[in-house]
Amino acid sequence: MRIKEFEKRDLPKPLPIFKLIGPSFILLGLGLGSGELILWPYLSANFGLGIIWGAILGITFQFFINMEIERYTLATGESVFVGLTRKLGVFAPIWFIFSTFVPWIWPGVIASSATVLASLLGIEYSPILPIIMLVFIGVILTLGPLVYKTQESLQKFVIVLGVPFVFVVTFLISKYSDWIALSKGVIGKGESYWFLPAGIPLATFLGAFAYAGAGGNLNLSQSLYVKEKGYGMGKFSGRITSLITGKKENIRLEGYRFDINEKNLKNFKVWWRRVNLEHALVFWLTGALTMIVLSLLAYSSVYKHPDNSIGINFVINEAKFIGAKLGGTIRALFLITVSIMLFFTQFSVFGSTSRIMSENLAILKPDKINKTPLFFYIFLWIQIIAGILIFSLGFSEPLSLVVTSAVLNAFSMFVYSGFILWLNRTLLPSELKPRFFRFAMVFAAFIFYGGFSLFTLMVK
Repeated sequence: MRIKEFEKRDLPKPLPIFKLIGPSFILLGLGLGSGELILWPYLSANFGLGIIWGAILGITFQFFINMEIERYTLATGESVFVGLTRKLGVFAPIWFIFSTFVPWIWPGVIASSATVLASLLGIEYSPILPIIMLVFIGVILTLGPLVYKTQESLQKFVIVLGVPFVFVVTFLISKYSDWIALSKGVIGKGESYWFLPAGIPLATFLGAFAYAGAGGNLNLSQSLYVKEKGYGMGKFSGRITSLITGKKENIRLEGYRFDINEKNLKNFKVWWRRVNLEHALVFWLTGALTMIVLSLLAYSSVYKHPDNSIGINFVINEAKFIGAKLGGTIRALFLITVSIMLFFTQFSVFGSTSRIMSENLAILKPDKINKTPLFFYIFLWIQIIAGILIFSLGFSEPLSLVVTSAVLNAFSMFVYSGFILWLNRTLLPSELKPRFFRFAMVFAAFIFYGGFSLFTLMVK
């Protein structure tokens, strides 16, 4: 394995902001089915809104981590996986394959989608249902001509339709006192507690914190998507296309450097402002509002309901409350919306994890770089088969699967947030390195994820 040295090219002219919108929708969609729709509303339904500060802090940490991931790819046109291989050698791709496959093998999101769908249809939940859904996801990803475009288009559609509907429902059923509780929760004030209530499962809170956004190695997939979208030096890289319906493109692992001169620095600053704005609006603002509103909906409708603690029953209880208040049609639409959003979260998880692992396998075998699309589909179907096996062995309770995945992902975030800082501080020219504030925010995330992961393990 040998990574070639950087070649020189000029930094392309910045694209208009409307042409940059896309990668953050995928990352936002990755978080909808874990943190936004399940873990934070689950905690709010059981412990109140005093914990909502964690959702805001968590997605803020992820914003700064993601922008450092984007910084490297914007400046070099190569993924952070290639960059870290330059620094760490063969350890890096092996670690990222392992730390992506193990945490994300647990199909809790699709199990949640199937549970909600079964409730909507009035049938008993069976593992056969999520297994069928897993295979359907594989078929969609396999037949889509351009993997990135398929993910972006479908996630935009789901978010643009689903999120406003949930917002309207929440505003219709929430009371003034609920909004007061929410405003207090932003600063960590709950009912007779500050920050963390007695009895809250630390593993679940840590998982929710890690999933306040995409979570785990999925944040690193932003590097691949901004490259395929053509951000900065990523314009000169190829994209993954379907083996069946796509037109083959040449894929390049190694990136480029640009000379540090007035023209290139001016272009970089414009690129940097625009990609920050895109990610702040789509990922941070929309993601934060979605988590807050869904948590408010859970609190307003089913706070301390006796069945909330059993799996994702709180979602079914929410639907019953909504039906009683707004009618059976709105109840059905709510369940449909939640099930679809969860389904497409699992869809994007498979797309992103397969993309991460195929990139790292290509790094290990650079002479097989043009086999990356084949690697992608091999990893995709391995994960689907693994999910089917997990369901067949009886591991089907959605919430426990989600929490297991989330805790593992929190540890992986601790590892790579430190790596990303090190990468950008050592491989980028001084003019492009992160300044003090951004460095401090990512370092704070590194300490938080590491410390909380250790504390959770000690308590357990």
